[in-house]
Amino acid sequence: MTDTMSKIAAGLERAFARGGFAEPSVETLRDAAGVSLRTLYKYTPSRDDMVLAALENRHQRYLSHVFDGLPDNTEDATNAILARVGTWMAKEASHGCLFHAAVAADPNSDTLRRFLKRHKAEVASRAAAATGLEVAETELLVIVEGLTQAWPLHGDAAVEAAIRLAHALRVSLG
Repeated sequence: MTDTMSKIAAGLERAFARGGFAEPSVETLRDAAGVSLRTLYKYTPSRDDMVLAALENRHQRYLSHVFDGLPDNTEDATNAILARVGTWMAKEASHGCLFHAAVAADPNSDTLRRFLKRHKAEVASRAAAATGLEVAETELLVIVEGLTQAWPLHGDAAVEAAIRLAHALRVSLG
């Protein structure tokens, strides 16, 4: 991604996270991206392209935040992943998952549904690999998704519950 495209994608992500997918005008999106309208359309020719650029930026930032530099010990990695999801929720997504919000805003978009599936599949795959729980990839995703849904209501208590569930999963798999 070029520096200009990275700047645009980051600005678009902030604008959509703050204002939803229907609300921000093109002028608002242009201002958030910090470029001219011509440059915005050069890199993202349609609103759909703007949404996808924002989501790709979010996807990469989330994966980096949650999975970069994890401890080698699988139990510690599990706890770190879930704590980092909680931190992400506190700082970046207190209203819920931006990927689910994009699909909710345009439920007939196969492109957005595929993006959502790709994002969640990569989260599940990376979580399973980092925790040594490859046989429980779906279960781990359910724990992470449950945490993202429960966090707005329960905050850190949701993180603690997710850690307990992940520990119970590890014990059950023996």
